[in-house]
Amino acid sequence: MELGNISQPVYGPGPQAPASSTPGLVAMVHGFLRLVQPNALPVGGCSGRGGWRSGGGATRGCSVPMLLYELGFLVCVAIGLLFIILVPLVGCCFCCCRC
Repeated sequence: MELGNISQPVYGPGPQAPASSTPGLVAMVHGFLRLVQPNALPVGGCSGRGGWRSGGGATRGCSVPMLLYELGFLVCVAIGLLFIILVPLVGCCFCCCRC
């Protein structure tokens, strides 16, 4: 097995999306993900002074950028929970009240 030039490695292309029989659905999902989370992961946010506490929790300087990074998903979760609570409640009101 030949290792090639270790000091100057040659990298291949990055990961490619798998071929799909539903390209419209794949484009729609990727469009939604770009809409919900348009920014890149803040990698350097927690590597500064303090970093992670020994107790396992993030310091205040680390949690704010991560919450801003996840804001789109947090909004989607909040809307989902709202629908999970409101839809049965409204259905129950329509069934019981029949206004």
